Amino acid sequence: MMEHSEADRAEGQDGSVPWWMTLIDALLIVNVAALLTYTYAFQPVVALQYGVGTLLLCTALWYGLRYRRRGRAIVTTESSAMSRIILIDEEGEHMKEWYVQGETSLLIGKSSPQMEVDIDLSDAEYAVLVSPQHAVLNYADGKWYVEDADSRNGIGIRQANASSVQRVDTEKPQEIGSGDMLYIANTRLLLK
Repeated sequence: MMEHSEADRAEGQDGSVPWWMTLIDALLIVNVAALLTYTYAFQPVVALQYGVGTLLLCTALWYGLRYRRRGRAIVTTESSAMSRIILIDEEGEHMKEWYVQGETSLLIGKSSPQMEVDIDLSDAEYAVLVSPQHAVLNYADGKWYVEDADSRNGIGIRQANASSVQRVDTEKPQEIGSGDMLYIANTRLLLK
């Protein structure tokens, strides 16, 4: 689990910053401008100028990293906030869906009397190409990952912002998120 600072917890679910935090940031900027003006315009002491310059540079770097981290966390949360998986047929119609919120690991494949899978593609259009244990979805550190379970026909991913399909390496889990399309052999699963 990622630790959150007090400022991160104060943000809204949509990543918006409360008005009072914006006001504090504006007041800090005004104070920094006044300090710079006083130090460099009215104080001829070089050591003081170097000290204030170094302090302000460190503060600016800290602020920059803080806002960069906060922005990245918001994007990650939105892209990985997957709540369901939808089986899509050849015409693009929704055939079946599975809700995954609260789950940590899901097995995709074909159920049999000997073994049950979480996402059963036995009745999918291309079920003959789906292995009994085709893929595993794992949720870790706020992100979903797909891993090929040594399937016969492999897994492909078309990410939400991409036009081409990438093949998933058998040895390496691949991060996935809402809007991505999983290709389990020729069977398409839309992640929402």
